[in-house]
Amino acid sequence: MSETPPDPIPRTVEWRDGAVRLIDQRELPGELRFLDCRTVEELCEAISSLAIRGAPALGAAGAYGVALACTTVEGERSERAAYVVQAAADAAQRLTATRPTAVNLAWGAQRVLAAARFASAGGGAGDVRRAALEEAERLANQDIADNRALGGYGATLMPDGARVLTHCNAGALACVGYGTALGVIRAAAEAGKSPRVWVDETRPVLQGARLTAWELDRLGIDATLVADVMAGSLMASGDVDVVVVGADRVAANGDVANKIGTYSLAVLAAHHGVPFYVAAPTSTIDLATPDGAAIPVEERSPDEVRWMGGASLAPPGVPALNRAFDVTPAELVTAIVTELGVAHPPYGKSLRRLVEAAPHQRPLRAP
Repeated sequence: MSETPPDPIPRTVEWRDGAVRLIDQRELPGELRFLDCRTVEELCEAISSLAIRGAPALGAAGAYGVALACTTVEGERSERAAYVVQAAADAAQRLTATRPTAVNLAWGAQRVLAAARFASAGGGAGDVRRAALEEAERLANQDIADNRALGGYGATLMPDGARVLTHCNAGALACVGYGTALGVIRAAAEAGKSPRVWVDETRPVLQGARLTAWELDRLGIDATLVADVMAGSLMASGDVDVVVVGADRVAANGDVANKIGTYSLAVLAAHHGVPFYVAAPTSTIDLATPDGAAIPVEERSPDEVRWMGGASLAPPGVPALNRAFDVTPAELVTAIVTELGVAHPPYGKSLRRLVEAAPHQRPLRAP
């Protein structure tokens, strides 16, 4: 029996020798470099500086970060379960504050914190540390399986030879592995559908140009890089069959927060009659957020707009606004693809049904 070939894209985040190991996405596409975070502070900095990004990947990073906090308690406190749990709770709060829009970050941190608290009820500090790391590993491994399932559902929506426009990076680098929006494209390619991809550059920090193009090149999938402002022209000339994007949070009514520029693509797609699909695991669906108006939108440093590659793009002192995300209204979304199936309007019913069926909603079981 032949062995399964290694994935051309390494695992984005994992536990390695007592540290949280990440692909440092700031260095791509120039260099594939790994970053070992040995403290919660180092991991928070990695998240804030976009060394790791993408909702599912942040969920795993948050999970591993809480487990890391449990293992780095020092002195006599390390022998007391209550102190280890308190360290986990403090870490969960700090990690969540780094990127407020991506709901998976808080979700991953809270899952591991719940496991730590559960273990502390009948065990010692060692039991808490073990439970936290096991839950983080389970969550990360499940991400890859979920993304493969999501990709399979999404591939059924792709016509043969589809010309697909995607925005930002929602591939393996945005997850633990395989990808969400790129997972759909990847699964379509594996099914022999031969998709061709238009890759939006995704200003201001070029996640499309730097990361999506790098992934598709490694996967051998036909891809062409385009400027963000070219999307409307491509649709008008009939060169786009489908738009597929990821999400950082999906509200209960189906409103979608994603990388800035997604809303514009949805409006263009609606005008030109192009299907607009969102690919996101059920962990990204936030039923506690009623609609897009309630989603916090992160604002990042204006220098990301004013500078690129160490070069100034604007006169000194010119103000710049840098909203990292925008919100696409549910009525512009054709369907939302998850690991449990495809949700269609009305999203208030279809999303709730999927989320309530998701394994991550089930309570922890006694050890």
